[in-house]
Amino acid sequence: MEGFNGENGWAFGDGEMSGNRDQAHAEAIYDILEKEIIPLYYRVSEDGDPHGWVKLIKRAIKSTAPRFSARRMVKEYIEKFYVPALQKA
Repeated sequence: MEGFNGENGWAFGDGEMSGNRDQAHAEAIYDILEKEIIPLYYRVSEDGDPHGWVKLIKRAIKSTAPRFSARRMVKEYIEKFYVPALQKA
């Protein structure tokens, strides 16, 4: 749930589980799909647009893009790995 903030999508599996974790995760995913994701995606306004879905996607992009971009990743690799490796050489 690294990028999940409660308003930018869905999360599952946050509690302790015993038994078949794969089965529990599959059931949780299908439950979320059936009850939340699919209805939101197909709920369209009179103009034919899924405004709730678009709003959620925009929130997801806004909240995750800065932290999960290739630019941030390269910068972090340079700072954490490449510069220290060059300093040791």
